[in-house]
Amino acid sequence: MARYRVGVIGCGSIGRAHAYGWTNTERTELVALADITPSARDELGEEFGIAESARYADFRKMVENEKPDIVSVCLWHGQHASTVIAVAALQPKLIICEKPMATSLGEAEQMIVAAQRNKVRLAIGHQRRFLPGWNVARDLVADGAIGQVTHLWSNVADGLLNWGTHTIDMMRFIMGDPDATAVVGAVQRDSDRYERGMRIEDSCLGLIQFANGAQATIQSDLTPRETASINCNFYGTEGVIQVDENAVKLMNATTNGWKQLTNWEWKDSFRDAFVAQSNGIADWLDGTVESYRGEAKNAYAVMEIMMALYESARLKEVTRLPLQTRSNPLDLMVESGALPVTRPGRYDIRSSHVRGEAMSWI
Repeated sequence: MARYRVGVIGCGSIGRAHAYGWTNTERTELVALADITPSARDELGEEFGIAESARYADFRKMVENEKPDIVSVCLWHGQHASTVIAVAALQPKLIICEKPMATSLGEAEQMIVAAQRNKVRLAIGHQRRFLPGWNVARDLVADGAIGQVTHLWSNVADGLLNWGTHTIDMMRFIMGDPDATAVVGAVQRDSDRYERGMRIEDSCLGLIQFANGAQATIQSDLTPRETASINCNFYGTEGVIQVDENAVKLMNATTNGWKQLTNWEWKDSFRDAFVAQSNGIADWLDGTVESYRGEAKNAYAVMEIMMALYESARLKEVTRLPLQTRSNPLDLMVESGALPVTRPGRYDIRSSHVRGEAMSWI
């Protein structure tokens, strides 16, 4: 099997998860790290045996000097587009960027164009597509275990572009990645709330119409946080499937009530998903598969749905897809005064992720 050299940009918790995936398959080799924070890159470098000479403050120098085949972009949301575009210009074989793909549809479009222009493959880190529970549920839907899917319901928290990214991706993946055709969204933002430096809503309610006829309801931050999770109920003409990360339950005419199908240990499955993600990317580069389940086109579809939910709230109408607005409609609403802050005081729900005294980003 080919052995691909990998560089990781961003040495926080998600960078550590990527490093675990790359170092737990024989098909890839982690060779370099980049992070502007010395302690972050040194901690990760020591943990994964990366030479001090291959730990960089400047990610461009890392890619130029080490020439990795694969680059993981594990930075915060607002840095995704600019970093992917810069790395694409240096032409590694593949870039995998963490979710959400970007902070606007225009940014996501630019990332795809930059990758295509430089003949670089672009993937997005929706690694939960490799969770065994999600794949069991996908097979059940494909095999007709609940008949035709008619409605989906989910209850998430911490901002639509954070948890909601995963849940909308879950909906599409388990149904075989159908396109969305229209959405209706309602958004509340009374406080000046951020998540990893990105403006987010206080709460959101959305309805998504898919091309396969199914309609999905997503609630974000409308219930106490402890009642929410990355989850979805799939209602069909002949039964129901409940998917909550890795636990899958089925009820149809043959189960005599709810039947628990899977319940893997979450920590193990989460780590294993990063290894499976690494192997899936290696398969794609090897040419043993024609497509990769985490290709940028699937993440773009998720971005489009989320931005359309914001756009529906902004224009107070049913928003048809494809979406024409390239800016982030939530930002447009806030900056135009359509969503005035009545509880002032900027705060970030991920402030605990900041190292040392570097709090100026909030």
